[in-house]
Amino acid sequence: MDYLKTVVPSQLIAEKGSNMVVINPGSANVKIGLASWQTPVVVPHCIAHYMRGPMDEEAQIAKRNREQVFTSPLSSAQQSEREEAYHMIVSHLKLQPENHERVKESWFRKKDHSDGYNSQSKLNEETIFPWTYVREEKNSNSPDNGIDADDEADINMNEEKPEGMDEVNDSGDDEINDCTNTFRSFICGDEALKISPDQPYFLRHPIRRGHLNVSQFYPVQQISEDLYRIWDWILREKLRISQKNRHMFSAVLVVSETFDNREMKEMLSVVLRDLQFNSAVIHQESLSATFGNGVSTSCVVNIGAQVASVLCIEDGVAVPATGVTLPFGGEDISRCLLWAQQRRQTWPPIDTDPMGKPIDLLMLNRLKETQCKIKDGELNAFADVHCYKANLPSEVYRVHLSALNVPPMGLFYPSILMADEYPPPPRP
Repeated sequence: MDYLKTVVPSQLIAEKGSNMVVINPGSANVKIGLASWQTPVVVPHCIAHYMRGPMDEEAQIAKRNREQVFTSPLSSAQQSEREEAYHMIVSHLKLQPENHERVKESWFRKKDHSDGYNSQSKLNEETIFPWTYVREEKNSNSPDNGIDADDEADINMNEEKPEGMDEVNDSGDDEINDCTNTFRSFICGDEALKISPDQPYFLRHPIRRGHLNVSQFYPVQQISEDLYRIWDWILREKLRISQKNRHMFSAVLVVSETFDNREMKEMLSVVLRDLQFNSAVIHQESLSATFGNGVSTSCVVNIGAQVASVLCIEDGVAVPATGVTLPFGGEDISRCLLWAQQRRQTWPPIDTDPMGKPIDLLMLNRLKETQCKIKDGELNAFADVHCYKANLPSEVYRVHLSALNVPPMGLFYPSILMADEYPPPPRP
């Protein structure tokens, strides 16, 4: 105990950090890493489950229910509020009014290789997302943890295979004949967001708008199971910490102030009971951010993917009366980017559905991160926009985007960030 009172924090982290795992769950991403690391591993906080049976109309409805895709158009009052907020932002930023005739003259065009388009360039590698290959090969002599594809012979006949797969299958090797092509029972992380819509998988997010995503289609027990699968997969695949060695590790669960006691208890149970860590402790995000910067008093503003929060810390203690939680974040800004470009008629006539196709949201997030800024005056840029169709290579369009400073202004004019895609989950 005397040693802990006198030791320097950096020295303590260097000594103990290699056996301490920090878990920071969020609505869109989860950050996990050792306490001794400078940066954690950031993984999309979602999981895709395999669906048995043919993907008919009934299965598509069940899939949308499980994914909780309940879109509804904005009311006329909400549309008026959004338009009013848009005009206020345009006036504040001193933007020129839309000139649709001028837009049509410099409209988008589909890119091809004759335009000097280099598909191997670093920029395009960052913006092109390939479809996930959802099958795996398992030796018939080994235990099969996947889904036998023989039961689904009529599904995915046109599915794209990895390079070299056809050559391997045509080689006539006896070892290849002993392998069974199966669907993966579940897929986590980036790959889960890049699954083609016609594949027999449904996507789930255990946390939404800063709370456990509880609904009639997604009970708490299934949420806990999904949290375990996602976190266990990250620990095994990214951190290389196997189940049998976790008793040597402790865990720090860094949670947002939006979670209530029941939700934190559920996540702590996953850490101790399912992941089998030796011990665990819970810390608030705002307190961790304050102490991490070496101060004891601060005002912490946390803008996440789906929630923005403000909380004041005084002498190392959170002041609950100062806490404010706003139900919007970075994903809402990305969808506002799409809405603003479609409104200004600068977006190609393609099917861009950030809710039905998560891969479209990935593209919009990338455009937002690279092109959007808060500044006065005109902010235009040329960018590549991709059209993703089921199990086909993406089509690339060169687009002249305008008013790129409008979407981030939604942080100050939230009426333009209407939650038209999905509302926050109901709270008991």
